[in-house]
Amino acid sequence: MSLALPIGVPQASKKDTEITSANEVNFIDVAAESGLHVTTIFGGEHKNKYLLETTGCGIAFYDFDNDGWLDIFIVNGTRLEGFPAGQEPVNHLFKNNRDGTFTDITDKAGLRHSGWGQGCCVGDYDNDGWDDLFITYFGKNVLYHNNGNGTFTDVSEKAGVAGKRTRWATGCAFVDYDRDGHLDLFVANYIDLDLKTAPVPESGPCLYKGVMVACGPPGMSSDTNILYHNNGNGTFTDVSESAGLNKSTGVYGLGVLVADFDNDGWPDIYVANDSMASSLFQNKHNGQFEDVAVEAGCALSPDGKPQAGMGVSAADYDLDGNLDIVKTNFAGDTPSLYHGIGKGNFEDTTFTAGLGMHTQFLGWGCGFFDFDNDGWPDILISNGHVYPEVEQLKTEAGYAQRKLLYKNLHNGKFEEISFNAGPGISTPAAARGVAFGDFDNDGDIDIVVSTVNGPPQLLRCDAKPGNNWIRVKTIGTKSNRSGIGTRIRCTTHPSDEPKPHVQIDEVRSGGGYISQSDLRVSFGIGKAAKVDLLELFWLSGQVDTIKDLKPNQVYVVKEGQGVISSTTPTAAKPSK
Repeated sequence: MSLALPIGVPQASKKDTEITSANEVNFIDVAAESGLHVTTIFGGEHKNKYLLETTGCGIAFYDFDNDGWLDIFIVNGTRLEGFPAGQEPVNHLFKNNRDGTFTDITDKAGLRHSGWGQGCCVGDYDNDGWDDLFITYFGKNVLYHNNGNGTFTDVSEKAGVAGKRTRWATGCAFVDYDRDGHLDLFVANYIDLDLKTAPVPESGPCLYKGVMVACGPPGMSSDTNILYHNNGNGTFTDVSESAGLNKSTGVYGLGVLVADFDNDGWPDIYVANDSMASSLFQNKHNGQFEDVAVEAGCALSPDGKPQAGMGVSAADYDLDGNLDIVKTNFAGDTPSLYHGIGKGNFEDTTFTAGLGMHTQFLGWGCGFFDFDNDGWPDILISNGHVYPEVEQLKTEAGYAQRKLLYKNLHNGKFEEISFNAGPGISTPAAARGVAFGDFDNDGDIDIVVSTVNGPPQLLRCDAKPGNNWIRVKTIGTKSNRSGIGTRIRCTTHPSDEPKPHVQIDEVRSGGGYISQSDLRVSFGIGKAAKVDLLELFWLSGQVDTIKDLKPNQVYVVKEGQGVISSTTPTAAKPSK
């Protein structure tokens, strides 16, 4: 079998794109026809010398120009041998043309940057009404200020978030941890890596099932996470030590997830750690955090062992008012599903909920999302092996791997429907970061995927019509302008359910595997003819209550003022 990664997936035939009566949803990769003609370069294609070459990149659905159409930002990497001057791989910003296609505007926007790019996250750190962009690197991190005119300015050094030395940053998230109305910034770090002294495969030798592979992370020096406090003047201060982050026993951080897990109105921070217990930094309301993951029940496997965590996402999958967590792990293990049982505590329901069937896949990006708008969060997991050398093994699922799609059965359990969800799910790919959002404004949630040494995937969701939805964009006044951290509760009264249907979600920066999904919050509401009650709990303490909202609308809600606009999106018309 060739070790080369696929440079594309077969174009779907008309037969493939038709949703049969047996299929509720069909995901089709439309990246090529949409104009996403770029390759994410990341390490060697056939053999890796260092672990640095294996992690891949994040990706973002990011409405940078506030026009109501999701644009796409693609983080890029490099190779150990480098590239001739002017030919280095760079990040890419693709503007949504509103017709199903995108235009690369990277140079015009001022976002051309090369290096070992890792993850990205979005948030309006200076409250000027335009969401800004942060990118993590092996090297120095980059903060781009959104100028509001289609261009960006690199303010990394000026803002104090570039870093003073080479570090391996991975996941990130903007978070107003002290609720002062200014977005702070959390950055996870992986390994304290020096390529001049790092072990190579032959030095161990470092073996995976008898095959020589890149070494680590066990046995390599770890690094600490960073919390930057927003000073309110365009600059940040590193408060990691005073905030208590360095006291955590969890290291090798990758995916970062911010959410109010204990329902106390203060954002907490969960980090999926590789080869170690994961971390749950509980917000103590005084500028400090405490890692409570072990006692909270969301740090280890069901048998109490550390796992190799990658991506992480949150939702209330059983509608009990508590956020739950899904986490991806290494091959030979299952994903983790932690069910929130109240007061910030969890129970492992991986097997009882139906996520314990597969151990052959190596998971990266993941997310809760309601693909059929029935009002119950489903789960997507993207997979791909970490070592390209595994193609030598007959016992592995391959380097490129298929995705896993789990449908919520409304009873605390999930059913895997991966082979009934279209070629976008079942076709193997060397996937890494994943982001969720409705790029074509047709009401259902699409997926964009970063791959290793291949093009991105843009998985258009073609679901059976009939279920309703609403989407909420938040504008903070006393709270941060993006509304990040706002808890939203959506109540409907479906005719086929005896009780009110109550969903919760939060406006969230970062998440998944080092990626950024649409900042707007979407709720599927099934056959409900309206949303009876929409409640927004802002970090300032403000609570906005809105009644009787029409379905299939995008609502802009301003803190303290309620709905200031609503639109019925016009679906993208295919370009000729």
